[in-house]
Amino acid sequence: MCGRFSLTADLGELARRFEFEGNWSELEPNYNVAPTQNVLTVVGSQNRRGGFMRWGLIPHWARSASFGSRMINARAETVAQKPAFRSAFRRRRCLILADGFYEWQRVGKVNKPMRIEMESGEPFAFAGLWAVWKDPEGNTVPSCTIITTEANDLLRPIHQRMPVILSREVEEFWLDRDVHDAAALSDVLMPYPPDLMRTYQVSALVNSARNNGPEILTPVG
Repeated sequence: MCGRFSLTADLGELARRFEFEGNWSELEPNYNVAPTQNVLTVVGSQNRRGGFMRWGLIPHWARSASFGSRMINARAETVAQKPAFRSAFRRRRCLILADGFYEWQRVGKVNKPMRIEMESGEPFAFAGLWAVWKDPEGNTVPSCTIITTEANDLLRPIHQRMPVILSREVEEFWLDRDVHDAAALSDVLMPYPPDLMRTYQVSALVNSARNNGPEILTPVG
């Protein structure tokens, strides 16, 4: 699964890399993104738009926003069939921007927090789905989920699954709303090449979402 990640890159860098426009001028660095927080997403194909969505997909038929806390991830193997995700999989796909994520490796009785990022240090995009839910007062709540797949060779000793990271070459395809072929879409939901990634242990500070500073990124051991 993917339960924590970070996005600390400069907004201008992100806008150039992912070719989107937005209606804000600043982006606060977030070293410890947690479920139900707002995350930066990109939607649209020829005219990409950046915006914020709540992490944890809330289907339009959900009775309350709390439903989304159980929907922070969608499994690549079943995303085309699950009622909560299948419509979004065909029509509402997005990029969820990050520059690293965290998993916990079980060693004896201890869970060691590990950070995973690109070997280059560059930001990247998770394969995401989005939906819009209306609360009882009629306010709209955009929300999203991160698709996960089996772990690659780098991640397997840490966790059996990993988020789907899209290569630059398939981002446009993933965002294209004219693409509805479930089989073709599923083909891009693969483990990212392990030789393009790196991992290292970080402080237990990351265990609490209340901690959110650059010291979280410091290698331990």
